[in-house]
Amino acid sequence: MPETSTDPSADTIEAIRTPALVVESAVLDANLAAMDAMLPGDRLRPHVKAFKTTSLAQRLSQDGHHGFCCATPREVEGLVAAGLGADILLANESLDVARLGALADDAQITVAVDSDTTLDAAIAGGIRRVLVDVEVGLPRCGCAVEDAGRLADRARTAGLEVRGVMGYEGHLMMVMDPTEKSEKVGSSMELLVQASGDVGGDIVSGGGTGTCTTNTWCTEIQAGSYTMLDTDYAKLDLPFEIAINVLATVISVNRKGWIVADAGIKSMAMDHGNPTWEHGDVFFLSDEHITLAPTDPAAWSVGDTIRLQPAHIDPTISKHQHLWLVDGERVADRWDVDLRHW
Repeated sequence: MPETSTDPSADTIEAIRTPALVVESAVLDANLAAMDAMLPGDRLRPHVKAFKTTSLAQRLSQDGHHGFCCATPREVEGLVAAGLGADILLANESLDVARLGALADDAQITVAVDSDTTLDAAIAGGIRRVLVDVEVGLPRCGCAVEDAGRLADRARTAGLEVRGVMGYEGHLMMVMDPTEKSEKVGSSMELLVQASGDVGGDIVSGGGTGTCTTNTWCTEIQAGSYTMLDTDYAKLDLPFEIAINVLATVISVNRKGWIVADAGIKSMAMDHGNPTWEHGDVFFLSDEHITLAPTDPAAWSVGDTIRLQPAHIDPTISKHQHLWLVDGERVADRWDVDLRHW
């Protein structure tokens, strides 16, 4: 059965079925231009996990960013199908890589490995290129610095190309003080540079939106959220603004002073906190509802549309089928969120 939660013929915001994601075109354009000026071409490896649509990936490729970063095999497959397979990195450990090895003749695919088991999966799955993923302080994936060279040697012995190293300093993304951030990122990246000396290859990959202005050690930065931003990253001193909103419709107005709209937990991620609403406070969210305390309750009626700024865009976008590009109240385009799932 075709998905029908939004109206493909909508030409104004009022015609979009809610809840929905709307992206201000002018703000998106400004964010992309700001990043292009800072990290042009292959200095940036855009992370598609943030925006989950090949339409934006195509735009970034046209802007000169030809390498992409992925978190799931499904994202890799989607980029290849869209003709964006010039240089794709699965920056995540996976044992489900044979499906990517089957695409080796159609695209240049590199996968991250941090253990003998993930390397064995890459070898058995027909993967031709790897990066050695090194733990640099975030308690997540990554091998010990001291083990990186051994993994690289074993990969080369098996006939794989070892392109370099990667390491994600995700634990430092939200450090607010610039001096503290610079010092801590430097200490983290010194570990990655040390591993790079043992591993070899041309790539030192890492970073993200939160450290894109600080991390000068990596040869490429894996940023994606900068494209549309969210209220969490907006707390940092970055040259980007929030471009994305969850569009919702007021479905109830209570005489006690609150209003309810049709966007709840099922339409936005809550791991970084509540969304923000410029016309008042967010009271709470439930599955399909958000209860709001407007500064002027008398100004709101059933049927009004509201815009909410999500706290974390990556998992918010993955809950939706489309992104609506808008210019004020006019719909400029609709992008399919075609890189969802696994």
